[in-house]
Amino acid sequence: MKVASAGFALAVLLLVPVRSASAQTAEDIIEKSITALGGRAAHLKLKSRSTTGTIAFATPAGDISGTVEVLNAVPNKVRTVIRADLSAVGAGQLVVDQRFDGTSAYVLDSMQGNREITGNQLDNFKNGGFPHPFLNYKDLGTTVKLAGKEKVGDRDAYVLIFDPTSGSDVRQYIDAETYLPIKSVIRVDVPQLGGELEQTNEYLDYREVDGIKTPFRIKSTSSAQNFNVTVTKIEHNVTVDQSLFSKPPQ
Repeated sequence: MKVASAGFALAVLLLVPVRSASAQTAEDIIEKSITALGGRAAHLKLKSRSTTGTIAFATPAGDISGTVEVLNAVPNKVRTVIRADLSAVGAGQLVVDQRFDGTSAYVLDSMQGNREITGNQLDNFKNGGFPHPFLNYKDLGTTVKLAGKEKVGDRDAYVLIFDPTSGSDVRQYIDAETYLPIKSVIRVDVPQLGGELEQTNEYLDYREVDGIKTPFRIKSTSSAQNFNVTVTKIEHNVTVDQSLFSKPPQ
């Protein structure tokens, strides 16, 4: 009995360090993801980014294609312009010019009218960050927790839940092998569409530009609209007209 007891105690002592060493925290995973995306040093060199591409909306009449342009600037400014011909579904020309200057947001919308962006949508803009929200979430007071693993397609992914001081929680799915973000899920209040909806974005076809890995294809799904974005060009540290992020003068 004395030998058996000693053997059992030894087994416990050997197992405990192994299990502790293999455990990962949410912060561990975020740091590994930043490294996989190119590292902090490479990201901190970025002051602006210009992204151009195409967008395809799924409709009952088939996919409708258009163009998308996104301009980002530090610390958290973004302008997105989408243009598409919706005449095939009887809706004419679509132009959506959405702007956020770090404090306030505005959209010029040919279909639903120009308007200030407020409430939950504005809070969600404020919770972002360029060149990547993983770099500054702590500065904004956002907390994060690890919620285990789930499958994204055939990939194992860590699930991180980002909980900001205001605005919507975001579930980020980080590939357990590559540590690249491969999916995000957020619930957004959209009064123009009748209330809250859940939007899922999948990040595909990562490519390296100036040492930074960026998805060149994004698949977005929600109860209101499904679309795919295909990036054709990315340029970093372009000259930026800061007025492009603000509401145009009346």
